[in-house]
Amino acid sequence: MTTALPHIPTLETERLVLRGPRMEDLSAWAAFVASDRSRFVRGDDTRLNMAWRGFAHVAGMWMLRGFGSFVFAPKDRPNEPVGMTGPWYPVTWPEPELGWSVWTEDAEGKGYAQEAAREARRFAYEDLGWNTAVSFIDPENDRSIALAERLGCTRDDAAATPDFDGKPVLTYRHPAPEALQ
Repeated sequence: MTTALPHIPTLETERLVLRGPRMEDLSAWAAFVASDRSRFVRGDDTRLNMAWRGFAHVAGMWMLRGFGSFVFAPKDRPNEPVGMTGPWYPVTWPEPELGWSVWTEDAEGKGYAQEAAREARRFAYEDLGWNTAVSFIDPENDRSIALAERLGCTRDDAAATPDFDGKPVLTYRHPAPEALQ
């Protein structure tokens, strides 16, 4: 059973559909959490229960904040999610974040994450009215750092960072909305 909340928009880019999470996405999310690919988003417990909790946490951001992460999938395979991106702001974090993850190795190197993150950032700036955004990145996550730099982000060592179980994270600041026009 698919439930779409009316306030979660569906966005489109040239090649992707960005939509709210669905129950049908749980198996793809669980496979991601069970893989080494999830090590940078703290998904190290492979039990279905923990996958469910993480996925529900992501979906719940929409209910509690009015925004949240979009699952993204190729337009020609909209029911085959390959990743997630979007505005993220847990209550203990110092400022809003734009986060992303690519769930499958097959989706790597196609530019999907960059395309989706650009559209999610546009949504955060234009539709939500954000005037700044950061991405908190594990220092060992070279692919995510490279993506942040391709998105025009610069490292902001003066920014406050959230607590990631005592592990350091880097802050990459996105260009301001007016700098993107």
